[in-house]
Amino acid sequence: MIKAYIKAISYYLPEKVLTNESINSDFPEWSVDKISSKTGIFNRHIAAENEFSSDMALKAANILFTDHQIKPSSIDFILLCTQSPDYLLPTTACILQDKLGIPTNAGALDFNLGCSGYIYGLALAKGLIYGGIAKNVLLITSETYSKFIHPQDKSNKTIFGDAASASLISADEGIAEILDFELGTDGQGAENLIVKRGGVRYDKSILGVSDKKDDFGNITNENNLYMNGTEIFNFTSSAVPSLIEEVLKKNKLLKEDVELFIFHQANKYMLNHLRKKIKINEDDFYYFLEDCGNTVSSTIPIALANAIKDKRIKNNVLLAGFGVGYSWGGCIIKAIE
Repeated sequence: MIKAYIKAISYYLPEKVLTNESINSDFPEWSVDKISSKTGIFNRHIAAENEFSSDMALKAANILFTDHQIKPSSIDFILLCTQSPDYLLPTTACILQDKLGIPTNAGALDFNLGCSGYIYGLALAKGLIYGGIAKNVLLITSETYSKFIHPQDKSNKTIFGDAASASLISADEGIAEILDFELGTDGQGAENLIVKRGGVRYDKSILGVSDKKDDFGNITNENNLYMNGTEIFNFTSSAVPSLIEEVLKKNKLLKEDVELFIFHQANKYMLNHLRKKIKINEDDFYYFLEDCGNTVSSTIPIALANAIKDKRIKNNVLLAGFGVGYSWGGCIIKAIE
């Protein structure tokens, strides 16, 4: 019987660090204590000016290959999740195939998703394995949201950091088997988390872009990342509890059967709100965002890699991602003893 496993995970964080002290220096009305208590974040890693998603993805993949003795020649498919690709075309995954020395008979594609991206990537990788199309899938997440954020947008600067992760998803037994998924989409929320210009519909060269200040004093424009925090919070508060319910149902589990819950690391306030609403014991809920912030599609693999390091992966683990799109997804992974 064919199965799909998470075999190894590594990640890369850029060298530049944005601290709460630095944010406080630029926005004195936001104290260091206020930032840390509200977000649970103390530091964020920021991509260098000449460092892009492919550069970070390359570094994460090379760390994976080195740390876990994986040969590039064993990879037969590359999946890259990014919303900040190097180019509109060609596909960044194709560039990575060449730079990583992965065989030319490997498939490669980008997919554009945010905070649910790792879950969707696991679903795609599992499908490729179950379909007999691939045996070893290199799943990469790489995001440079910092390049979309207006310098005076203190709210988004406080939350987001840059990062890349690389996971080997394999038909060969690994750390944990990938079980069943629940996925969801509601495009009605598209404009609540958006970079409006830069694609084909609203090109950046079109005139008439001007800065706007929101009710909280954050400044942005249509070339930058816009997030309606209130609407995103409301969506998350509504969608995630039912997502968890459906994931448990699909996997024929009760909440008590889950040893650890790893959610998208949005911010500490939202995570605590969800944990309490779903009634998850704090000991069973994993946090990892203090020193990297919200790294979008990389938050779950980074947290998962550290949970593995902390020996927290036992029996059933529930993964859940949610955000831009709106898009959400969850699954169970079952640790291999």
